[in-house]
Amino acid sequence: MPINYQQAYTQIKTIGAKSEERRKKKEDARKKARDLFQTYSSELDLLRSKVESAKQADANIRCAVPLDENLASSYGIPDSVIQATLIAADGSQIIPNRHEALQYYAINVGAIAMQVGSGSTPETSTDTEIHMLDEFDDTYFSESQIALLRDVAERKKLLEIADKYPGKKIAFTEGQLELWGSVDNENAKEFDKNLQDYLNVLKESEKKQVITAGYVDKPSANWVIKLLEIASTPQDELRNVRKNRPLAGATDLWLFEQILGKHERSALFSLQSKSAEKYTGSIAIHFFYLNIGNDKKPKVARVDIPAWVANDKKILNDLHIALIEQSKIMGNEPFPYLLHRAHEIAVIAHREKEEIDRMLSIQIQNNNGEIGRISGKQSAKNLKGRTKR
Repeated sequence: MPINYQQAYTQIKTIGAKSEERRKKKEDARKKARDLFQTYSSELDLLRSKVESAKQADANIRCAVPLDENLASSYGIPDSVIQATLIAADGSQIIPNRHEALQYYAINVGAIAMQVGSGSTPETSTDTEIHMLDEFDDTYFSESQIALLRDVAERKKLLEIADKYPGKKIAFTEGQLELWGSVDNENAKEFDKNLQDYLNVLKESEKKQVITAGYVDKPSANWVIKLLEIASTPQDELRNVRKNRPLAGATDLWLFEQILGKHERSALFSLQSKSAEKYTGSIAIHFFYLNIGNDKKPKVARVDIPAWVANDKKILNDLHIALIEQSKIMGNEPFPYLLHRAHEIAVIAHREKEEIDRMLSIQIQNNNGEIGRISGKQSAKNLKGRTKR
């Protein structure tokens, strides 16, 4: 049956009636945020001290920490040309589904390398890993666990490809640099192992001078806004600053759309985060915002980088140029071209999953193995003429 449009319309009408109230709240929050941003733009020592106090009050606080550039700083695209190999990787996965007969997961990592200025055709490659779940050894693999494995595999692939090319290399993936995933008693040990593998890859990238970055399109984290909330919170109330959101409605994305002109980057920040504390020294997580759009139609992304990249202005400039030049290729909807291509290479189509299912079934049966049964629910979904949900 279709949705209950009468009920839906009643709720949508209620939502619409609150639109003006929400807009006014957002405007108030944005004005406060802009004023605080200007007030504290050059108060870097005070901001760092306040973040340290907030950290002591609540170890789980996540926010930006200013370095040595005023908050309101902006930097245009450097006037130079880079000669480098650009490498991008992306991954996709098949998640185990308990309703299906075959219990397995698959990770597919696609990568592409382009030698800027060489005239050579970009080189592409894929790596596919299939793991059959064994009821004697494996617990259920969650989507977050498989995403961790995918993220590590992407970074390893970048490093593997970088070894094939001489000279300067710039490697990036889509998504934050910080390895992210839910950790509980069931998967804590596995997460720690994956994290250590990931940290080792980041360190090896530095050793081999492979410029590393994570490109976050339309970022939702509001680390700079949280910094402003911390700055404006009295010292004796900092223990509640993670829950209190006086600037709710203002976002980092909105803020830097107001500040950054065409192809400009923001000031550099480091990340204060409980989980980010494991990224120490030269691989400590830093970031900046970048407008890959223009003045009339800004399009702001966040770029995550390790400390060694942030601390070298020449390397930072090369990354800045590379991301802007890549984004120009995509025309009116700017986005780094190589990331777009890496996604196209990596994505697992439905027909490809069906082919993996078919090949697995044949091999298991040919070797006297046992294939499970699909659930009744899945059987019903598979009936011809059924509307899929």
